[in-house]
Order: sequence, then C-alpha cells, then structure tokens
Amino acid sequence: MKISVELTMTPLQNDYEPAIIHFIKKLRASNLTVMENPLSTQVYGDYDDVMKVLTVEVKEAFHLVESGLLYMKIVKSDRHDYEPHF
Repeated sequence: MKISVELTMTPLQNDYEPAIIHFIKKLRASNLTVMENPLSTQVYGDYDDVMKVLTVEVKEAFHLVESGLLYMKIVKSDRHDYEPHF
C-alpha cells in the first residue's frame, strides 16, 4: 500500500536548525521519495518502507533535541505527483 506523509518538526529550543537539517538529510538518504517546502517535508512510498525509516529517524531526531514536537499527516495514496487543476 502506498502512502504520503507530511512531517513538520518543531524543536522547542533556541538552537533548532541543526536538528531539523539532520532529520531532513537522513530522510533524503533513504530510498523514499522526499520533497520539501519551507513549512514541511513530505515522504512518499510503500507503507512498510516509510514507517520503517520514520521509526528510526524520528527516534534519532528526538535524541538530538531537548524538547520538540513532530506533526505528522498520513494519506493512503502516493500523492507526490499531485498538481492542482484549478
């Protein structure tokens, strides 16, 4: 089953950029389709593959911050090629 996941990582500390950059670079290094914009990062692929990567990388990201939030939305379909038709 294909899924699309939108992630927004929000460390609750002053020096937050290194943790976010590290998290995004680790996602980019996976075999998943990863797209970014200024507000979030999207990951696309097979459910099991995406969740396996996220389990490891979210845990590592949380170890790199003192306190933080991770917002995650999951859609049951691969929406990486979505283009609005309006």
